[in-house]
Amino acid sequence: MQPISSGQQLRARTFRSMGTVVSLTVASSTYAQTAVDELESAVDVVEGVFAHLDLTFSLYRSGSEASRLARGEMTLAYASETMQELYAEASEWRLATDGAFTAERPDGTLDLSGIVKAHAAREAALSLSALGLRNWCLNAGGDVLVSGSPGAAAHEPWLAGIVDPLDRQALLGAFPLQSMSALATSGSAERGEHIWAVGGTRPEFAQVSVAAGDIVTADVLATAIVAGGTRTLDQAVEKWNADVLAVRRDGTLLATPGFRNAA
Repeated sequence: MQPISSGQQLRARTFRSMGTVVSLTVASSTYAQTAVDELESAVDVVEGVFAHLDLTFSLYRSGSEASRLARGEMTLAYASETMQELYAEASEWRLATDGAFTAERPDGTLDLSGIVKAHAAREAALSLSALGLRNWCLNAGGDVLVSGSPGAAAHEPWLAGIVDPLDRQALLGAFPLQSMSALATSGSAERGEHIWAVGGTRPEFAQVSVAAGDIVTADVLATAIVAGGTRTLDQAVEKWNADVLAVRRDGTLLATPGFRNAA
């Protein structure tokens, strides 16, 4: 997934974190060197947010707080405030999605990777706002969060391209992010079978994209729909202000009006 725009004053930087590539694109009409300095400062701040959370929540780092919890060296009651708060938020989502989204692996290990990347994007957005930036697109491995517009016209939306899971060189389409400021995509096409389907069966959908008003809602619902299938998709559309594009394993699509109108 990538931002697409016809704007002429877009500058972007990328870095790696949480096992994926994170990119920040900033639209600016200021003097070139000033804009570059502004972008570099913003990337430093965003990268710091992601790095700090990765050090806490990564199960691939033996010394992380998450790994210590997984090994039983500490309990959640003695974990950091950030760990406890994100676990509480994930637990609320588990209830809201009837268990389709969960923060526990099948073996019982606490795993907040299904929400921490979106949380990092949410925290990064607060930092970008504090820096005075208004027009930007943050893409964290398919979790896209935007603010403002990529062009001089305030009404011009950022466009997020959605990759075809059956042909990684092609796009299914581009979704305009405006009233919906966030779009997240989950599935097996890029990272393999990493989502546990409800009931232990193979997920019905190869890929699910969700557009919503905030990145955590979009990301959680995308994961939940992959895990829960059509039933969770219907529930998500009824309960939340979200648009969904789901790709079945045979390539057929299920799309809500927002995605159909964007095609």
